[in-house]
Amino acid sequence: MILQQFYLPCLSHASYVVADETTRAAFVVDPQRDVERYLEFARERGLSIEGVILTHFHADFVSGHLELAARVGARIYIGARARPDFAHEPLADRARIERGALSITALETPGHTPEGICLLVADAGAPRALLTGDTLFIGDVGRPDLMASRGVSADQLARALWKSLRTQIAPLPDDVVVYPAHGAGSACGKNMSKELSATLGAQRAVNWALRATDEESFVRELTQDQPSAPAYFGYDAALNRAQRPTLEQSLEKSLAPLPLARVLELTAPGAAPERALVLDTREPDEYAAGHLVGSLNIGLSGKYASWAGALVAPQQPLVLLCAPGRERESALRLGRIGYDRVIGVLDGGFGALTARPDLVRRTERRDAAAFELERRLPGSAVLDVRERGERPAGSIANSLHIPLGELARRAHELPRDRRLLVHCAGGYRSMIAASVMEAAGLTNVADLSGGFGAWKAAGLPVEVGAA
Repeated sequence: MILQQFYLPCLSHASYVVADETTRAAFVVDPQRDVERYLEFARERGLSIEGVILTHFHADFVSGHLELAARVGARIYIGARARPDFAHEPLADRARIERGALSITALETPGHTPEGICLLVADAGAPRALLTGDTLFIGDVGRPDLMASRGVSADQLARALWKSLRTQIAPLPDDVVVYPAHGAGSACGKNMSKELSATLGAQRAVNWALRATDEESFVRELTQDQPSAPAYFGYDAALNRAQRPTLEQSLEKSLAPLPLARVLELTAPGAAPERALVLDTREPDEYAAGHLVGSLNIGLSGKYASWAGALVAPQQPLVLLCAPGRERESALRLGRIGYDRVIGVLDGGFGALTARPDLVRRTERRDAAAFELERRLPGSAVLDVRERGERPAGSIANSLHIPLGELARRAHELPRDRRLLVHCAGGYRSMIAASVMEAAGLTNVADLSGGFGAWKAAGLPVEVGAA
């Protein structure tokens, strides 16, 4: 048996290739939308990708099942409770796919979603691995609160998950290795480990959900204090259910070079048929040194696609402003979450603005010492854009707090008569925040370079326990 994990850090997403060494038949589980890495792996190992298996309709990325079907004719498998619009083969509970010594058995595990399944992988009859999708993570389980728009309550799914864990997963041997679809950083759970696999026996000892002995307390723990779901989750879940264009079809339209004059037409108020947004994908320091007025900065070095999904509407037309050579990567990574309305790229990148200094804005960045001096001046206010769970361990005294994902709709709460000093943990999110604030008319802003980490490293005062 061959089992290979592929991890995509920017989306905290794990996918898998499972294959039989004798027949060379391979199956891809929960693939990302750009599928070349699986095709390359198959070519290197002499494998034939016969199928792609979805554990459920993912909400945080667009799966590459249609891409693999188009590229190599792979058959698509999904749980029998799913009702997708594309051609597929349903996997009922205990349905089995067998090739040589390899067997893959579907276990119906509703809870994160109604159609969720886990895949028990056996080699010569011996259970070896459990591919759990979003049912069971390392240290946590999948959140049950993402299906309210489809008429299924968090309470109902939490109780279904309780049953799935007890009847489908608990009876499996301790030495079966759990391989989930996500690691720490994903919004599909709230307490995921950074580890990407563990034996089921080890998880029985430490995973709160497997240790729980009472259904009511399990449901309470699972349904409370879940982080806000990014706005694009419902959009992606619907895309994964639908027959849609492939990534390559979408990218063909996304990389057209646009002269500055055309970009200005597309982004002007009242532009027809719909006003476009310029998404600047350069790094924070580059954006701070000079950027197109009104553009949104989300740098490629961080969780670029996730923040785009949190801050940009799925149907928003986008023009990309990129560092040279990063245009395709910028569009492709948006395509991973189904953001296919990229209508072009600013020809020449930031260099196209050389002759138009009137269109260029700058964002001031401060090191920790300068930030501290400035925050003590009359008329200054510190804004922390980290998540709520980051603040109790340490914050700057008397700082305002609005998580980045809420900033656009809550910008009216910020004082317009004060100097706003913004920070996050490391300086990535705060520059995104500065661009959001600029778009909201808040231009008297400075950013903490290096974020709260730089503040602590400088030995500056830290308040513990802030809400």
